[in-house]
Amino acid sequence: MSGLAKYLLENGYEVSGSDVCESKYVQKVKKLGATVHIGHKAENVPSDCIVIASTAIREDNPEIVRAKELGLKIYHRSDMLAEISRGGKFFLGYSGTHGKTTTSGLSSYVLEKAGLKPSYVVGGIVPELDTNAHCQDGKFFAAELDESDGTIVKYVPNVVVVNNLEADHLDFYKDGLKSILETFEKFISKMPEDGVVLVNYDCDASKGLHCHKTMTFGLSDGADYQAKNIKSESDFTTFDVYYKGEFLTDLKIILRGIHNVYNSLSVLASLHQAGVDINLVKPHFATFSGMGRRFQKIGEAKGAVIYDDYAHHPTEIKAALSSALSFKDKKVIAVFQPHRFTRLQNLWNEFLNAFDGVDKVVVTDVYAASEDSIDGINSANFVKELSSKGVNCEYFAGNMKAVAKSLISSLTENNLVIGLGAGTITALGKELIEAEKELAEIAR
Repeated sequence: MSGLAKYLLENGYEVSGSDVCESKYVQKVKKLGATVHIGHKAENVPSDCIVIASTAIREDNPEIVRAKELGLKIYHRSDMLAEISRGGKFFLGYSGTHGKTTTSGLSSYVLEKAGLKPSYVVGGIVPELDTNAHCQDGKFFAAELDESDGTIVKYVPNVVVVNNLEADHLDFYKDGLKSILETFEKFISKMPEDGVVLVNYDCDASKGLHCHKTMTFGLSDGADYQAKNIKSESDFTTFDVYYKGEFLTDLKIILRGIHNVYNSLSVLASLHQAGVDINLVKPHFATFSGMGRRFQKIGEAKGAVIYDDYAHHPTEIKAALSSALSFKDKKVIAVFQPHRFTRLQNLWNEFLNAFDGVDKVVVTDVYAASEDSIDGINSANFVKELSSKGVNCEYFAGNMKAVAKSLISSLTENNLVIGLGAGTITALGKELIEAEKELAEIAR
């Protein structure tokens, strides 16, 4: 939502809105001239505006109720993004269950650094660019395409990447993967005649998608774009890219984990299909440090290094932990905040098997994300079952400040702490640093 607000503000529109609390996103749109109210109230709604809302906003929200009373047009956020994407630029879309924020951010970043002046709206802050959206006069428009609520069918990109597909958002997709595949088939059926769908050759579900021009990327023989000769060092990874069996280029990235080889490969493939000179963008892959909240280093507390990751699905947690576990000299403490009661319920067993190899798991209260609680689906019961599997785990109740205070005394310089989740867990690092300061004050 903040990305859309920025894009509109840069195009000269008057923008107002509301949020439940202050945040860096709120501050950024305020600096661009937006009026932001803290708290949802009927009086926040101007009498002559167009209202844009996300899926998280319920029908009984006082601002939605007021907008209906005034007879205002109400659009979903996807309608606005779709409208922006029809602005005449070459539309690069990045989708899939995992990796769409990183791939859309990486694409925007390398195009920006190559001087191609892209426009973009992505789902997270690109640290080196310090924004999640920008409107410029270049040829390309890059965007993250969210499938969580089925609205992905509204977009018609020129090139789209489908990173992978698996069961998620089961509160919406009642038939699981079957429903997701049906939605993606509908989505790609609308692609233009010269449009390209790039699918992950190593993911059976996404590989099954077909349109008039489907191409593949992956690590296995048979992929149109294949990563070969992968070499991982402590600070970077290199690999060669082959296109239809012929060497295309070599690539260096500083992102950790094999999942980021896939992410980088898919972005390179999408830009190649879009006609971008690969030599222009290639050097910048090696300077992209990742998206905000994607294995992002926050700081240190009591000598322990602290990372933050948006991972809220079992597959994403495994990927984030693979990066953490690559630090062989550290004992990894995973602090997991389950995101949504429905996701925890539907993927309960998968979450139980997502923490292999870590030294300790701390589970916080579930972040409801506007959902009602579900009887028996809670963090205390999850910890009981996780503990029965032999995992060293503990349940810490309360907000992130309380969690940090419970955790801080046990930390040492041998620890790597990683916060996992899409909710308030992002504040854990800051709270741990504050908790260390409080301990130091007490010691005086």
